[in-house]
Amino acid sequence: MRLVIVSNRLPFTVSFKEGMPEFKTSSGGLSTGLSSYLRQASAGSANRPDYFWLGWPGASVAAGHEAAVRKYGEDEFKCAPVFLPEESMERFYHGFCNKTIWPLFHYFPMLAQYDEECWAEYRNVNRIFGEAVVNALRPDDTVWVHDYHLMLLPRLIREKFPDMPIGFFLHIPFPSYELFRMMPRAWREEVIEGLLGSSLIGFHTHDYTRDFLTSVLRTAGYEHQLGSLALRDRVVKVDTFPMGVDFDRFYNAAASPETDTKVSELREKCAGQKVIFSVDRLDYTKGIINRLRGYDIFLKNNPQWRGRVVFIVAVAPSRIGVESYQAMKLELEQMVGRITGAYGTVQWSPLIYQYRNLSFEEIVALYRLCDTALITPLRDGMNLVAKEFVASRPDQKGVLILSEMAGAAKEMGEALIINPFYCEDFAKALE
Repeated sequence: MRLVIVSNRLPFTVSFKEGMPEFKTSSGGLSTGLSSYLRQASAGSANRPDYFWLGWPGASVAAGHEAAVRKYGEDEFKCAPVFLPEESMERFYHGFCNKTIWPLFHYFPMLAQYDEECWAEYRNVNRIFGEAVVNALRPDDTVWVHDYHLMLLPRLIREKFPDMPIGFFLHIPFPSYELFRMMPRAWREEVIEGLLGSSLIGFHTHDYTRDFLTSVLRTAGYEHQLGSLALRDRVVKVDTFPMGVDFDRFYNAAASPETDTKVSELREKCAGQKVIFSVDRLDYTKGIINRLRGYDIFLKNNPQWRGRVVFIVAVAPSRIGVESYQAMKLELEQMVGRITGAYGTVQWSPLIYQYRNLSFEEIVALYRLCDTALITPLRDGMNLVAKEFVASRPDQKGVLILSEMAGAAKEMGEALIINPFYCEDFAKALE
């Protein structure tokens, strides 16, 4: 049996420099999570999992370079790229995925846009993926489709392979029906029908599972029995599967001599100060602005900590072509400047702001260094950063302050759980 993984992005990304393709490993949570699973499944096993991975390579690829991208994917990752024209990615990815599904499913309905052309392109890209998958399948394969980009795909595969085992996993929240119904009726009906093409549908938390089952009932009329939906011709199972991280990878890296050296160097720079650390990609769902407001309140209410604490704020660039993200970056940097100006001195800065992609080694060293990790999204499907922090502490020290709106909060009850919308909670937790 072969496992066929299908996701919007592959475990590698292609870019072009002076017209020539360059390749690098993808850093997204989905890619790293699946790569970790495949790596662990292969370790120490004579029966390495037979798998094949289809997805978009991260850029529009000219016909003359498609063969090179295919060869790299096959040789390095057992992957096959699904090539999409640039205009498709604009309406499909930047349009429907990022301007409709992402805000709506993360409980920001006021930011959701409903554009008929973007919806049409979403359907078109799912059809393109469907053709690529169908052409690659063998009769005894099992298909595993991932995330909100491809919610129509299970039904498209089912039409060609009626008996194929098809799994689907959603890596973001599934919203309550009151939000889901804000999507035009025909769209939401097609999304539910698409997902019900699966044999098994998985979510990070019981809340998301419950909300999905409610939407199925209200949209398609199917009532579940203990998470099973009896369709006309088959049964669809819906369940909860919290995603984890590669514990050994983080633990071993954190315990390495190289990390010890890096942490010692950082401690010298932060001598005599408690260190708070947060790392996110730039996104309004991550709660970075509220986090800084909470830190501002903490410094205002606790002047004795001025000069004795530093907050390292790492923000990875994301969706830099989207206007709302550009506006958020400007607001974020204005707030960093205001807090630094209000409390900083010649000898001390309350914040260290890093707007760049940190390396794996840098992140692990900062997990080890910090006294407190501040992981406070306004809404998050799981948030693997919280689990990475715990895995990176072989000393079993450090405090995790975690948003109750993160899926991880359902499992990590020993953290300090706060409401990320109430900035006073940040100050109280830090105290």
